[in-house]
Amino acid sequence: MSMQTEFLIWDEQATDQLSKYIRSGEVVAFPTETVYGLGADATNPEAVKKIFLAKGRPSDNPLIVHVASIEQIESYVTEISPAARRLIQAFMPGPLTVVLPSNGKISDQVTAGLDTVGVRIPDHPAAQELIQKANVPIAAPSANLSGKPSPTSAIHVFQDLNGKIKAILDGGTTGVGLESTVVDCTGEKPEIIRPGGVTQMEIEEVLGYPVELATEDASEVQPKSPGMKYTHYQPDVPLILIDGDQEFFQAQIDEYRSNGEKVGVLASEELATILNADLIHICGTVENLSTVAGQLYQSLRVFKKTEVDIILTEVFPTEGIGQAIMNRLNKAANQIIKQEK
Repeated sequence: MSMQTEFLIWDEQATDQLSKYIRSGEVVAFPTETVYGLGADATNPEAVKKIFLAKGRPSDNPLIVHVASIEQIESYVTEISPAARRLIQAFMPGPLTVVLPSNGKISDQVTAGLDTVGVRIPDHPAAQELIQKANVPIAAPSANLSGKPSPTSAIHVFQDLNGKIKAILDGGTTGVGLESTVVDCTGEKPEIIRPGGVTQMEIEEVLGYPVELATEDASEVQPKSPGMKYTHYQPDVPLILIDGDQEFFQAQIDEYRSNGEKVGVLASEELATILNADLIHICGTVENLSTVAGQLYQSLRVFKKTEVDIILTEVFPTEGIGQAIMNRLNKAANQIIKQEK
């Protein structure tokens, strides 16, 4: 599939144009506060199929539906539990998705045939404007080729999907930098099935009780959420997680280089300044992990096959947003090398 992809800078005229494309069954990319989304009318099966085709995404991987209000959420689900309502009121608009029982109005292509649907209200003015003007729920996974790092700028979308989609709306660099947290609210107690921009602690504070993070035996089940079953977020070259101190990290770099390989390093400011490698990219600071979250996908895209043969990256703390960072890095990594204690 190849077409001329329009590249539009966000303004009122641009969202007018994109809303017409959405209503006519086309697929467009637009910014949210998390990453760029690849959107189509969630009630139009043929439009939704174009998302899977453009991304090369498996069809049993459900999509998240983006709406403009809680009233719109209510129109696509059979019920909103008290816990789900508290989470919606606390974190929406924002980087949270809740999985609720679907009433069947959302296309089966979006829900992957499940009787549940993930919904969220994005906290980006361009996204809100687009949803309101299109006046339909918008199914939107991340606007990248399936398995690759998610896009945090319009140019990332262009690199992956130019010629495959109708239009790209450039609204600048996204803020959070990682996808939304997904909470399954269809069981007796809510369960986090994908960590993201809202932390486990923040969710527990609102609900007043502990919330489990789902374990993934993804080969056996159909996922209720994106990011659960398949390989994701992988850069152009192999990524190795290094779990150890700085001396151990440098020893791994030296070993790969002694075998003639060019080594790229993705690390925090704290670690990067004391390592020696062929290419070192700083992705934020451990003192403020939101800086790492915001730069992670951009950083993974920095490394090209022409410059390095392998990327080594550190293991970050899993407190707060660190849980989501490590969730993404564990999925992106080819292996993890641990220092013996």
